[in-house]
Amino acid sequence: MGSEVKTVAVCDTQPISIEGIRSLLAPCPDLDFVAGAVSLVGCMELVREKEPSLALIDKAFGLNAVIDWVSNVRAFSAPIVWGSGITELEAVRMVQAGAMGVAHKTTSLESLLACFRAVAEGRTWMDESLLREHDRSRAWHGPHLTPREMQVLDLVEQGLKNKEIGGKLGIRAGTVKIHLKHIFEKSGVRGRYGLALSGLKKKGLTSVQSA
Repeated sequence: MGSEVKTVAVCDTQPISIEGIRSLLAPCPDLDFVAGAVSLVGCMELVREKEPSLALIDKAFGLNAVIDWVSNVRAFSAPIVWGSGITELEAVRMVQAGAMGVAHKTTSLESLLACFRAVAEGRTWMDESLLREHDRSRAWHGPHLTPREMQVLDLVEQGLKNKEIGGKLGIRAGTVKIHLKHIFEKSGVRGRYGLALSGLKKKGLTSVQSA
């Protein structure tokens, strides 16, 4: 993408946060703040009008509302979600919905800029604290997954439930559950969202940046 300037729009419940992002980006030659809004509807209108490169949204609007917003916005801009108390499960759901970045509001300014720049380059970025407990150096040194288990894993990463996975693969939901049990045992990862997050890391879809 060369030296092309990337534009950033901000949707936050707090006007002071919007001004904080404006100030943060002011000295950055590669990132330009274009506008902000304090409502989901207002920010959707803003995104459609301005088509910014990146669209930052506050999780405080509500998890389900933000996930729906992310799904709609990704046609116009690369969505980034930030907020307080984002859990691993929520982060995975956001990425599965189309978020290109997930960050805590407590992250450092340097990390937030790293997030913006990574997403601007087309990479998926997630706050390091959300990934710290899922180092795959141990998890995937065990036996390889079978082709069917790999199919199940791929669909788990996409956010599908057992019944949906069974429908895709032509098997029963109970059989999917058995495959998942084997995957958990082989990978050392606990929980389907931890599995999805670890799978994303293995495939390089999540770029971890330290503060």
